[in-house]
Amino acid sequence: MIDLQTTRQNLEFHLQALTKTIGERSIATLWDHEKAAQYIEDIYKDIDVGSKRESYPFQKKTVSNIVADVVFGKGNAQVVLIGAHYDSVKGTVGADDNASAIAVQLEVARTLAGLRATEGLDLTVRFISFALEEPPAYATWAMGSRVYARKAKKNKEQIDGMICLEMVGYTCNQPGCQKYPFPLMFMGYPNRGDYIGIVGNYRSRKFTNTLFQSFKKNKALPVEKLTVPGSGYLLPNIRLSDHAAFWDRGYNAVMITDTAFYRNPHYHRASDTMDKLDFSFMTQLVHSLVQYFLSQGR
Repeated sequence: MIDLQTTRQNLEFHLQALTKTIGERSIATLWDHEKAAQYIEDIYKDIDVGSKRESYPFQKKTVSNIVADVVFGKGNAQVVLIGAHYDSVKGTVGADDNASAIAVQLEVARTLAGLRATEGLDLTVRFISFALEEPPAYATWAMGSRVYARKAKKNKEQIDGMICLEMVGYTCNQPGCQKYPFPLMFMGYPNRGDYIGIVGNYRSRKFTNTLFQSFKKNKALPVEKLTVPGSGYLLPNIRLSDHAAFWDRGYNAVMITDTAFYRNPHYHRASDTMDKLDFSFMTQLVHSLVQYFLSQGR
């Protein structure tokens, strides 16, 4: 179903392109930010998936969300979004944050695109690469996810679930290397950072649990889940990515994450480079996501 070796090689290729060939992808380096957008578009073209730009202005500049659909059958039964931001913090190449997520996103798209002839599926997987998530756009109207969610709500777009990929490539195996915000450190979560996390809100609990149960079938990728009340304001750090824009608009949404700064000491630092990433971990995440989508379209 999924060629793990090819997937891993492609993940490494994407990280090389995004963090070394291109490098910093902040709004401060608009030319390189644009190169990242073009790279994403080129990959979709290579895998025969149509994409479009949804552009908007920010600080007298133009940035673009990149949207691409992989459609099975009529594609009407379910529409599930999988989003990740492609910008980085100023002064960093953002390997884990968030080139790891873009790489996984692209590999899920590639794998699913090769399976479009699968019989019995009726599903649209919509891939959205968000232009801006990091400061100075963070928590403003100009976050790519807020721009998209606002438009989707206005247009009454069908969204049965949204999966946000946020920092998905870092692991640590020493006891105590995995940290948690209060009170989660008292709730029995692992003290080693060798798992992928799924975070949903109460409204999204059915969506969260379906995804969690599907992921548990992949024994090569440990998974933990967290369900928070409301829109996550009681644990504000849980809202620090693109899923929050969809929570706030009433959509079912989850964040899939390596837990960011609760695990990765290189968060928002120049040391966030691709040599720190666990590509076997990322490869298994692609596998888990593909298996989830194939189980949902029947």
